[in-house]
Amino acid sequence: MSTAKNILVPMDGSPQAEAALVHALALPDVTITLLTVINPFDTRPEESGYHSPVGRAGMPGYSEEWYEPTKERIRERFSQAQGRADARGLTLATVIEFGDPARSIVKYSERNGIDHIVMGSHGRSGLSRILRGSVSEAVMRRSASPVTVVRDQQADE
Repeated sequence: MSTAKNILVPMDGSPQAEAALVHALALPDVTITLLTVINPFDTRPEESGYHSPVGRAGMPGYSEEWYEPTKERIRERFSQAQGRADARGLTLATVIEFGDPARSIVKYSERNGIDHIVMGSHGRSGLSRILRGSVSEAVMRRSASPVTVVRDQQADE
């Protein structure tokens, strides 16, 4: 990975994504892009990430009343990450997209010359993995770029 210069770190607000960011920030001489994907078709509030409010009382689906505050929370996380990147002398870019997370990550990587993807994994197994799928596994299967999957051991306990 020593030749990788453009690193993509998908951020979903989870401790696992935070562990991936910590890993990427430790790499020398890289440009890091943080990508957060809001999935407007996923309404599972028990999951990490940013999902559509469809089905929540008083909140119509695809509502700007929901998306704008959500985007603001994401921008706050990006700002915190920017401070950490500045302290390491690294360049950091940020992007918010809407869509299926795995597809959006792979497409962004292909369109933007990403050399390496560093992402968190929730470590699901068994039935949970079959029913809910694994974004990191889908990205690994579909990406032309190398993918490093980082797990936050504390988040798994």
